[in-house]
Amino acid sequence: MEEPVYIYSGRATEYLAKKIAACYGSKLGVVNYATFADGEFRPSFEETVRGGEVFIIQSTFSPAENLLELLMMIDAAKRSSAKRVIAVIPYFGYARQDRKDKPRVPITAKLIANLVIAAGANRIITMDLHSDQIQGFFDVPVDHLYCSTIFVPFLKSLNLPNLTMASPDAGGAKRGAAYAKFLNTELVICFKQRLKANVVDKMTIIGDVVGKDIMLIDDIVDTAGTLTFAANLMMDQGANSVRACITHPVLSGKALEKIEKSKIKQLIVSNTIPLRENSDKITVVDVSCLFADVIRAVNKCESISSHFDFTTIQ
Repeated sequence: MEEPVYIYSGRATEYLAKKIAACYGSKLGVVNYATFADGEFRPSFEETVRGGEVFIIQSTFSPAENLLELLMMIDAAKRSSAKRVIAVIPYFGYARQDRKDKPRVPITAKLIANLVIAAGANRIITMDLHSDQIQGFFDVPVDHLYCSTIFVPFLKSLNLPNLTMASPDAGGAKRGAAYAKFLNTELVICFKQRLKANVVDKMTIIGDVVGKDIMLIDDIVDTAGTLTFAANLMMDQGANSVRACITHPVLSGKALEKIEKSKIKQLIVSNTIPLRENSDKITVVDVSCLFADVIRAVNKCESISSHFDFTTIQ
């Protein structure tokens, strides 16, 4: 038996949540906010959710209030006697802090997972985590979706004659290799060295880029330093063109300016995070119907394995 479904959104991801609700065939639930003089706020649902399945959609990109708002909404739904509360987190922020890479630092991704579970979430739906093992940080089921379901058909539609997949760093080689295997292309890997965070000091290209139409694959573009460095280097080494396919467009600081000035021909991103500014170089693909399909399957207790299998992509 299907439980009644209620779909809500935090303020940061309302633009995407409205599309998800429309694809699902319902309206986005109304959430009112009381704001106090010191900036403190309180969300409240304007309908009963007792006995229903509540899906709360919110990406946890900066500022940290987005995460706090998600936690408060989960707590409100739990205290309103919802049967299940499912946190839909298209972009799981703080995922890059998934290990101790130096002494005396937090594993913030695990901390955030603990907070979401402590708030009352019974299930997590997210997309393209920075590292797959973050799923193990949660003590509830995690539906980890891959944007490749959307990206692969788009890449095929480009009909690039000498398509070659590339990873902007060694850590993303597995992701790039999956695309290369399915699309039957070669794979190029960039080996980078950093003196400090977000600043690339040196990069080496491993593989042949001469005459190739390069497609850089990654999960996050933040300052765009690595991306533009790699694109410019590949073009200098004889690539025919360089494009990039990135799931989460964080694009902080002067990232857009770097992209505009770089030799990247096209940046393809999803709408898990809203763009602060538009650019002729940026193409946004919509992931709302993918999330809607998974919400429907979760509610009906149906399999969603087809969303993880490259071979099902047309």
